[in-house]
Amino acid sequence: MSASFEIRSSSGSYSVAIESFAFERYIASMSGASIIADEFFHTRLNQTGTAAIFLEASETVKSLDASPAIIEQLRKGGTTRQTHLVAVGGGVVQDLSAFIASIYMRGLRWSYIPTTVLAMVDSCIGGKSSINVGPYKNLVGTFHPPERVLIDPALATTLPEDQIASGLIEAVKICFCRGAEAFDRHLGFAPAIGLSTEALEGVIVNSLESKKWFIEVDEFDKKERLLLNFGHTFGHAIEGASHFTISHGIAVGLGIQCALEFERANGIRYSGAPRVQLLEDHLDTMIRSVPELNAHLRAISLDDMLNRFESDKKHDPKNYALILVNEKGSVILKKIEKSERTRGVVRTAVQSVMDRYA
Repeated sequence: MSASFEIRSSSGSYSVAIESFAFERYIASMSGASIIADEFFHTRLNQTGTAAIFLEASETVKSLDASPAIIEQLRKGGTTRQTHLVAVGGGVVQDLSAFIASIYMRGLRWSYIPTTVLAMVDSCIGGKSSINVGPYKNLVGTFHPPERVLIDPALATTLPEDQIASGLIEAVKICFCRGAEAFDRHLGFAPAIGLSTEALEGVIVNSLESKKWFIEVDEFDKKERLLLNFGHTFGHAIEGASHFTISHGIAVGLGIQCALEFERANGIRYSGAPRVQLLEDHLDTMIRSVPELNAHLRAISLDDMLNRFESDKKHDPKNYALILVNEKGSVILKKIEKSERTRGVVRTAVQSVMDRYA
């Protein structure tokens, strides 16, 4: 099975190709490019005679402080304004590469080969980069879409279980936000840790085609695309407070559950929205597949997590901006006045979810 489609953006359309066991062919097509790659692929790229700048995929590396050294390596390696940049890796490599491509000599053309499930189903399209500054997650970034996205689902066979779960959580989030049809299609692939490469291809296509709608109607995150932040306000706070021992996708899954508990504490009932229960059941299965999660959660300072929640960049001085679910099961953006009562509800919701898994 293979699939391809185009994404429209203000800087021009770019292509997405999905084909299993095509990694070496993708790399061979990048002759003359400058490559930034996850160090995990050091041996595999060396075997093809491909030189690259190799990075450790960690949140520490995905930072403004780390960018100058990579830029210097590109310059010393002869990268010019005419050079095509290629990123090979997961979200950390993608964010750094997209950010550097957008600023190096005022902008380079670039392509992306995602190597994690999360990147394959979500972040590989949309053109956003998100870079950490000091203790603040994703504080700076740019919009700079790639020219090509080349996806080989077979690469997922090398991933640990928690990374597969992280990607499947992001995929179900996107499909839930898109609506009942996309959500039902996603569940129809029976997404699970040990899913086949063929089933993963279906999950990837469905998730990216669902996200494609959001990024084409709202490329710069002003309205509809904001709904894809579902779970992220709570999730980023959990992720940061865990000092990144909890991966992004798992934190988003926990964050979605926090958002649902927040609304339940405000009197919302989901008995008339059965797909909310289906979502929670799927998230619970994915989250419980992560080894040592309970220990990581017990190590979190609730006060630290709440402070990070408060500093989320989506809030304004008077209101929290939260992506929540209404009684009909639709995802909505709500502005909620900052108050001691609201802070108490946030604390209760987070504590409830953390107790569930800790």
